[in-house]
Order: sequence, then structure tokens, then C-alpha cells
Amino acid sequence: MAGIAEKSVVLASLVILCCLSAGAQAVEDQLLPEIDTYLKLTSDLRFDFQAKQTREDGEPVQAEFGPSLAFYLKPLVRLKDATQFDLNDADSRPLVFSLGYRYLPRANGAPATDRMEPAITGNYSIKGGFLLSDRNRADLDWSTNFTWRYRNRFQIGRELTLWGYHPAPYASVEFFYQSKYSKWSDTALYAGCVFPIGKRAEFNPYYEHQNSTGTSPNQKLNQLGLMLNLYFSVK
Repeated sequence: MAGIAEKSVVLASLVILCCLSAGAQAVEDQLLPEIDTYLKLTSDLRFDFQAKQTREDGEPVQAEFGPSLAFYLKPLVRLKDATQFDLNDADSRPLVFSLGYRYLPRANGAPATDRMEPAITGNYSIKGGFLLSDRNRADLDWSTNFTWRYRNRFQIGRELTLWGYHPAPYASVEFFYQSKYSKWSDTALYAGCVFPIGKRAEFNPYYEHQNSTGTSPNQKLNQLGLMLNLYFSVK
């Protein structure tokens, strides 16, 4: 019965994703590709590099790329149980600190943005084998002026077993406070599923609905993201 329930959850998640994606295309056709590369340096330190397309605050789609360093606390047994097949070892750590830099070139000759991204993520194992994470992140932007943005994202997901395969559907919500508006001006909802590919890669398609209230009228964006995550180790 448990196996049937897990299969039903996966199939339902895929159907929901397809429906949401179809709805997104009816409003606005947007595809946001992304590649994230992770290099484990030690048991407690990792180097990351990200290259992606993004759309923020109602602006046109733009590129974003740069490195990060992530620092871990020691893993907890309960988190290991909840992330047994997870290639991302940061998910098995109770607390992760990261500091990143991102470069965002602008179109039409506008000044590029240099961004620092400090973040703290807490991971918690809850009943039913679910993993709950709470990420607190700041975007500190320098271009012609300095602006900042605080982002708080809650995410819940669960690893499943399907004929020896282990997809991990998830859902999350993220809230944005922007200094230039002096208010909570954005909310984003995500639904996706992580599909492992061997021992070093995973494919993560997701749907995002973003509601931006910074300016009037409000802007609602529906986007389909396609992430490829690659994992390596110096050992």
C-alpha cells in the first residue's frame, strides 16, 4: 500500500506540474534555464558556481552568474535518514551558511549589477519522511545606487522510491522585502521535482508563480525553470 501511495504522489505531482506549465504558457511564455555546479572541498566546505537566466521585480529576463562558498554544521542522523538518496549533501546538514557573489549584466547599455548573497538555511526532518527547509537570504546590489532585498523561503519535500528510482517532489513559498519600495513587495510560489541522473547529476524542472506588488499595477509572472545540478568532490 505504501508503494502505491508513493507512486500516486509522484504521478499527481507530475500532472500538477504539467497543468501549471500549460497555464503559464497561456499568460507568458518564459523559460529560465540554470546550471549549478558544486565542488565539495572538505566535509564542511563547498564551492558552488551558478549560471542562469532570471527575471526579477518585473524586469526583462537577464543573465546571472557567479560563485559561492557554503559552510556546514555536522549532519544529524535524522536528516541523513530524510535525505538518504539526495545528491545535495547540504540538505543533510542542520544549518548551512553561504556567501556568494553574482554578476548581472543589463541590456540596452544599463549599468551591470554586482550582488553579494549572504544566506543561512536551516533544515529539519519532520514526520512522514518530509524535509523542511527555511532559507534566509539577502541580495545586496551595487549598480548606480545601493539597494537590498531580504528573501525568506520555506520549502517542503520528500524523497520517494519508484521501482528503485528516487525522485523528490517539493513545493515552496518565498517572500521578498525590497528596500527601494520599503515593503514586502513580492511573493513567489514554486512546485517542482528533483530527478537524479546517476551519482553526479540531477535534473530539476519547476514551475514558479510570482506576484510583484512593488509598482502599480501589480505584475503576475508564470515561469518554467529547468535546472541542471552537477556534483563533484576533490577527493
